Amino acid sequence: MEFALVIAVIVIALAFDYTNGFHDAANAIATSISTRALTPRVALLLAAVMNLLGALVAEGVASTIGSGIITPPEDSRGMTMVLAGLVGAITWNLITWWFGLPSSSSHALIGGLIGAGVAGAITVHWSVILGKVVIPMVLSPLLGFCLAYAVMVGIAWAFRRASPSRVNRGFRRGQSVSAAALAFGHGLQDAQKTMGVIVLALVTAGLHTGTGVPLWVKIAAATAIALGTYAGGWRIMRTLGRRVIKLDPARGVAADVTASSVLYVMAIGLHAPISTTHTISSAIMGVGATRRLSAVRWGVARTMVTAWILTIPASALLAAATYGVLTLFIG
Repeated sequence: MEFALVIAVIVIALAFDYTNGFHDAANAIATSISTRALTPRVALLLAAVMNLLGALVAEGVASTIGSGIITPPEDSRGMTMVLAGLVGAITWNLITWWFGLPSSSSHALIGGLIGAGVAGAITVHWSVILGKVVIPMVLSPLLGFCLAYAVMVGIAWAFRRASPSRVNRGFRRGQSVSAAALAFGHGLQDAQKTMGVIVLALVTAGLHTGTGVPLWVKIAAATAIALGTYAGGWRIMRTLGRRVIKLDPARGVAADVTASSVLYVMAIGLHAPISTTHTISSAIMGVGATRRLSAVRWGVARTMVTAWILTIPASALLAAATYGVLTLFIG
């Protein structure tokens, strides 16, 4: 039974990774598509490849997810908790995808693990959650907004005497690079979270020791998120690329560069599992605000922020309910 649970957790973890890819594909390519710098299929292929590469680079975020959120018991009950956490996260991903809301897959996963841990009455590492989840969750959108605003002001000043058509052509070409950088950061952050869950399951089942990620886990998670990315996330793409603000190429590059920089620092420097969605969304708002505050459609932004706030508690509740149901069948 326990081995079957391990297989089930790995399969569902990779399914979560796949939904993460198509749910968050919009993060990396919405700006380049909305400005027509890249065609949708070329942008998706670029994002998929860079997600794959980013997923293979580091392990810091995987360690945080694998050992820093909950410590499940090493038995079938622990495996049930991990399974319930994944189901809760996937369910919330699908709900927000259906409504076109760019919520955080990362926080859905973290919320799912918290909910399953609380329902199972085991140790939840609240200090780690505060230091590496809650504080970065608040800081990363603020950094994204403020830095993107500053970068866009700098670009506007540097090119203030240049021909607008020439500037747009140059930045449109640059969006291929900036979109690739952001997709790499997404792989660096989000695929590692799935790796962490699989390692957590392997440790719980007594099949692995420590927080190191086996190569096969890296390859499986990287491939799943890349395939999910290529499948696309058109509903969310429309929200980020068109409904928040009408982007031009310079603003697209500024938003992408800012968001990818925040992702790299948080993943490599702090091992903090932040949300790619929060970061790029706030960066888009930041570059939009340089035009004028009314240029940002704050009603849409308010709906997005509401989804952000609800993600952890909603996925926690879904996971807790799932754990209750699973225990009836698994014990």
